[in-house]
Amino acid sequence: MNASDGAPAPPRGWTGSARRIVPLAWPVFVGQLAVLAFSTVDTLLVARYAAARGSADDLAALAVGAAAYITVFIGMMGLVLAVGPIAGQLFGARRHAEAGEQLHQAVWLALGGTLLGGAALAFPQPFLAVAQAGPEVAAKVRGYTLGLAAALPAALLFTAYRGFNIAVSRPKAVMALQLAGLALKLPLSVALVFGAGPVPALGVVGCGIATAVAMWAQVLVAWVVLRRDRFYVPFALWGRGLHPPSRVALGALLRLGVPMGLATLIEVTGFSFMALFISRLGTTPVAGHQIAVNLMALLFMMPLSVAQAASTLVAQRIGAGDIGDARRLGWHGLQLGIGVAALMGTAVFALREPIVRVYSGDAAVVAAALPLLRWAALFHVADAAQIIAAFVLRAWRVATLPLAIYVVSLWGVGLGGGYALVTHGEALVPASLRGASGYWAACTLGLVLAASALSALLAAVLRRQRRR
Repeated sequence: MNASDGAPAPPRGWTGSARRIVPLAWPVFVGQLAVLAFSTVDTLLVARYAAARGSADDLAALAVGAAAYITVFIGMMGLVLAVGPIAGQLFGARRHAEAGEQLHQAVWLALGGTLLGGAALAFPQPFLAVAQAGPEVAAKVRGYTLGLAAALPAALLFTAYRGFNIAVSRPKAVMALQLAGLALKLPLSVALVFGAGPVPALGVVGCGIATAVAMWAQVLVAWVVLRRDRFYVPFALWGRGLHPPSRVALGALLRLGVPMGLATLIEVTGFSFMALFISRLGTTPVAGHQIAVNLMALLFMMPLSVAQAASTLVAQRIGAGDIGDARRLGWHGLQLGIGVAALMGTAVFALREPIVRVYSGDAAVVAAALPLLRWAALFHVADAAQIIAAFVLRAWRVATLPLAIYVVSLWGVGLGGGYALVTHGEALVPASLRGASGYWAACTLGLVLAASALSALLAAVLRRQRRR
């Protein structure tokens, strides 16, 4: 609201922006930690399951299967999450029924994404070919991804629910369900991985089944919340079932969502394909990589929550017509995220050895993971800057040029550079940059380039808005 509406003007300055971003960011942060805890639980349980049996096959299968799922789900998720900036602007403009319509259209996108993504997970041969997985690992990957294929429809539908709720400043409704899903997932995973009573030990396959059960439970409860909570009445969500597809609304979502989805897919595959390439080096290197990447993903939840909170507030202020406040919120969100990331990344670098030992007691796996975390501080700061800048740009509906930046920096320099370094640069680089470490070095450089380019683009967009 503006002061002209009779409400007090929003607080100005960096501290004023932080006081508005943090209350929206912390529930998103807690919820995202719960989501990531799904894979963290799987990594911890499967690492112990594999160590007890003296074989890293299950952990290697988890790395390959998780890379396949992340590639499929995150790409589709980026498409569905276009509901956020659009619904946020409509909510800021107090056009509630139109904002509610965006949720219905996002559901159609989720259903369409299920058809494409589910087939890729049910038949993961392309991922197995890239990973060059052996027969035993490949069989475990197929069982794991089949469970994840069953989870995908629920995951995408919940993504629509999440994007809409964050857009209308209701992140606690999402957080509560994400925590409840984790509470269900944990005992299920333990029982299915290690076996319990008549349930046999399924190893990594049990993780996929537990994820499917937990995700469908989340979606069913989300449907009940939307039906019964009176907060949603102004959005006119009910009365005639699922609204039919709207060419205009879907067109707007797709114009923003396609580049968003592709950019997110490129961002994630820049990391998930690393697992597939590193798996060619053996089960121990990929097991070490799985631990390191899971740890960095945990750290990433902080800047991701700041990014979503800042993007939501920027979109709402654009919808309300307060462009000056929208500009301030976006830039201050970037500064806040970078500052916190510098502190977190430095702490993890300093404590990397005891942290890695929490994941695994296998000395070989620990030795494989530790060199990768030398890049932790720089990696995390760059990761924070690029994601916050990208999300704020989406609030301004700028998504195509960031896509090009991601292609060059994350695929070209990061993934492509890592592949070239490891496969063709052995005679040119020191031993510390060979093997999995070479991929991490190139990936860090790609993130630095992406962060620099996206921050510069955001600065240019904000300067252009100031001149209007």
